[in-house]
Amino acid sequence: MSKSEPQSLKNHGRLDPPYHFVLLFVLLANLIISIVYVIKHPCFYSAWFVVLSVAAILALLKMRMYPMKVQDRVIRLEERLRLQALAPSEWHTQMNRLSEDQLIGLRFASDDEVVELAKQALEHNLTRKQIKERIKDWRADYWRV
Repeated sequence: MSKSEPQSLKNHGRLDPPYHFVLLFVLLANLIISIVYVIKHPCFYSAWFVVLSVAAILALLKMRMYPMKVQDRVIRLEERLRLQALAPSEWHTQMNRLSEDQLIGLRFASDDEVVELAKQALEHNLTRKQIKERIKDWRADYWRV
């Protein structure tokens, strides 16, 4: 998606071609090749190559999950600060009841609607997806990992 196209629920997901298409494809192909090789030439070394192939895939997935978890923690803090600035002071104690998932869903809501959506999220126990579906004025985030 280009930055000139407005971000919305339909197009806010991001793909990183070197990660999603190149690395993942190469490691999955490597795993398949190593399994075929161990079937045709069973020995300790070919079996060990299968183990290493699985470990490489796990390492790649974990390397992707760590920055996403840090990003989620930053979003949680950012949204709590934003709600604290925008919501009436008597509602500040309610903010701590919002789950991480709900706060992450709220990050795309404009300042004008975020407090009302947060209240709806608590009242109706909305999921991240349900919150995103209710956003009318989408606040784009082009800096996501």
